[in-house]
Amino acid sequence: MHDSFDTPHARTVEPGEYPVWGEALALVDHDLVAHLPDRGPLRLVAMPAWPEEGADDEQVTEHVYVALPDGRWHGNDLPPEGRAVPAFALADVAEAAQETVLGCLWQVWPVCPEHRLGMHAGVEDGQAVWRCAGGGDEGGPGHVQAPVGGLAEPYRSRAERRKLRRRKGENNPNNQNNRNVGSNGGNGGDGGNAGKPHPEG
Repeated sequence: MHDSFDTPHARTVEPGEYPVWGEALALVDHDLVAHLPDRGPLRLVAMPAWPEEGADDEQVTEHVYVALPDGRWHGNDLPPEGRAVPAFALADVAEAAQETVLGCLWQVWPVCPEHRLGMHAGVEDGQAVWRCAGGGDEGGPGHVQAPVGGLAEPYRSRAERRKLRRRKGENNPNNQNNRNVGSNGGNGGDGGNAGKPHPEG
């Protein structure tokens, strides 16, 4: 795992520098938010090539990785040759995102909602897809769950939805302010006299 503080030469890739990977990352981010709404958005970071690489190949100037919002990443860099075919570029970005999420957060993502197995990115019929190994014959290929960028939000129990709302509220300062206003403003505009008898006449 690479931390942002121990890689002083890492830089954030600016929008438009690598348009194919940038567009692919937006689709992968959609899937990350659908299943892990508090973990994104991901970003691209670049590290300069090693001097010996520049001597062997003038085209290699830097390596690009998929990183967490705080700059950490895990795994291999994105293969430059994959940019020639958008479907393969999307699968490469999805796979790199998986490596970062697993290596830095110790979390399997995405998980097939039907078989509860971790899915893997691949290309099928010219489209980048999330493939699950479950549900096929023994030794078979399993099934395609969704195109990369097309994962639906999984079903969550009532307790899970409540926990997610609470977590979002804790991260939203406006919600905290609203709670403070409500606690100081009484109950329903009655000046805090709810439950007290009203004088007659």
